Amino acid sequence: MKTNRVIDGIRKDISPESKQQIELSVAIANRIYEILEIKGMTQKDLAQRLGKTETEVSRWLSGTHNLTLSTICKISTALGEEIVTVANDIKTKQGR
Repeated sequence: MKTNRVIDGIRKDISPESKQQIELSVAIANRIYEILEIKGMTQKDLAQRLGKTETEVSRWLSGTHNLTLSTICKISTALGEEIVTVANDIKTKQGR
């Protein structure tokens, strides 16, 4: 496969933390898109539920926006679906 040296150089210089952040951001955006599709909703519908502009929601769903936990919770509530789940439940860790 032919690669672009400039892009390869950029990829090489990205820290593991940044790579993980990008992957998580894209995964969150993909999950929101999945929920929208299942519910037959558009980005505009989501924006209206959140009292935001369609442009702002579009930026969030680009996969490059650093969503806060507060924003993720608001989106989750607006959609009535979980967006992010934690792999290890706190209760399990505490032995309850």
